[in-house]
Amino acid sequence: MSTALEILGLIIGFVMLIKGADIFVDASVNIAKRLKVPSVVIGLTIVAMGTSAPEVVIGIVASAGGSSDMAVGNVLGSNIFNLMFIIGLCAIIKPLALRFKEFAKDYWLSIAIPIGLLITMFLLEDYIPRIGGVILVLIFLTYMTLLVRQAMKNRTTDEGEPEGPPIHLGKSITLGLLGLVLIIIGAQFAVTCAEGLAQTLGITERVIGITVIAVGTSLPELVIFLISSKKGENEMAAGVIIGSNIFNILFVLGISGIVMPLAIDGSIKIDLAVLIAGKLAFLLFALTNKKITRLEGLVFVLMYVGYIGFIIL
Repeated sequence: MSTALEILGLIIGFVMLIKGADIFVDASVNIAKRLKVPSVVIGLTIVAMGTSAPEVVIGIVASAGGSSDMAVGNVLGSNIFNLMFIIGLCAIIKPLALRFKEFAKDYWLSIAIPIGLLITMFLLEDYIPRIGGVILVLIFLTYMTLLVRQAMKNRTTDEGEPEGPPIHLGKSITLGLLGLVLIIIGAQFAVTCAEGLAQTLGITERVIGITVIAVGTSLPELVIFLISSKKGENEMAAGVIIGSNIFNILFVLGISGIVMPLAIDGSIKIDLAVLIAGKLAFLLFALTNKKITRLEGLVFVLMYVGYIGFIIL
């Protein structure tokens, strides 16, 4: 594929992502309100898993092909990009007021997971066996079951009606699926073309996984976070990032490990440490100011830029 066609593919992918995300967020918010479920829960479940579909595909394909570093690098790179760059960029554009208690339990889990994975890598000498993949998936299924049960138990009657004319639940689901399809196809366009451009520069597999592919597969989260925050759905936006982080490690990495045991480059521990540091920084910002300010957003973006510079060099 020529460079011109790859650039055109990137543009097409971005257009599909933006339109698909707009449709998907509107439909998801409407579904949440129709079912009287808090938007943050929809963000943690449907939206988070939907936007992580590209990571699932990449993880399975990379693992089956014996590219463990790319599979794991994609997961950790996506999580770091989601946490630092996406939240940082959005906070620079508009400070993010957050009600941390809305997603506190989920966020604590999202911190515990990479810490547990880092300890496991030290104990197993950078190796994740199939049984480890099974355990990760089982933890994810347990978490999702508890989350959905709690959400249905605590459904409110004051979530309010969606803005604009009422939309039937079936139509909202159909629109949501349409938006999701556009997101996934758009992401695949963007990732394929971006990977082609990167490979012409002779970039290594690990760097491609952490940078180009990770950023490409995170484009749905970026667009949905921007649109959600613009619509005032900050809790849903935060839920998408947190849910995607949990989904990526537990499910994507778990499925990848089941497909093929993962023998990982020891330098991946650095990426895990960076992810944990970013999560602790977010926790500090969210608890002290009840929001992510422009300055804190800039700190996140600079942290990400510094991290990527370190990886490339």
